[in-house]
Amino acid sequence: MLVAAAVCPCPPLLVPEVAAGAATELDAARAACADALGVLAAARPDLLVVVGPAEQPGRGVFPQGSPGTFRGFGAEVDVRLGSGAAGERELPPSLAVAAWLLERTGWADAPIEGLGVGEPLEAERCVRTGREIAGRAERVAMLVMGDASACRTLKAPGYLDERAAPFDAEAARALGAADIAAIKALDAGLAAQLKAAGRAPWQVLAGAAEDADLAGALLYDDAPYGVCYLVATWS
Repeated sequence: MLVAAAVCPCPPLLVPEVAAGAATELDAARAACADALGVLAAARPDLLVVVGPAEQPGRGVFPQGSPGTFRGFGAEVDVRLGSGAAGERELPPSLAVAAWLLERTGWADAPIEGLGVGEPLEAERCVRTGREIAGRAERVAMLVMGDASACRTLKAPGYLDERAAPFDAEAARALGAADIAAIKALDAGLAAQLKAAGRAPWQVLAGAAEDADLAGALLYDDAPYGVCYLVATWS
């Protein structure tokens, strides 16, 4: 059963070596992520499942020890998803950011598994995947990576879209309130148009939380660089 969850953004810019001179601009986001991971540790889970967007069309499993790197983003930073022998498959960027956050906070509380979900994955399959995750152990925690829209300003990766702010506001409200129904109802088509990579991972979380009674808290909500980053906890 799901006992706790943390929702964090997944831009490689969270890694200071990637952000370089602009590193301080995301200090508040990094601090909020650290606080969110503290909630996961306090839940004392038997298993931590890290979920994030990936390029593959369906789902991809990444075992504990899977390697990740930020060398493609100009930083000589390598990470690993938990301790143990290195896996063969390289983590997608979203899960590499999660691995960096876990290493930064010294996570050593429970076994870890990674799951990459394709951004086009339909809501029903996301929810079904979440249900499967919740049944994996008696006490399951989730670290859910994903950004909201990338269309908040003219200089945003997706340019300015007037639909972005209302979409982000509803996502922030739903995540902060642990509103499972609202998260399930997020429009996959609109999310794709707004380049909201968090939609599928959030809906996996919604499926996992169906039989749990968790309260939500929104720790961070901002849109630097025209991309909305959200940090929330469910516990």
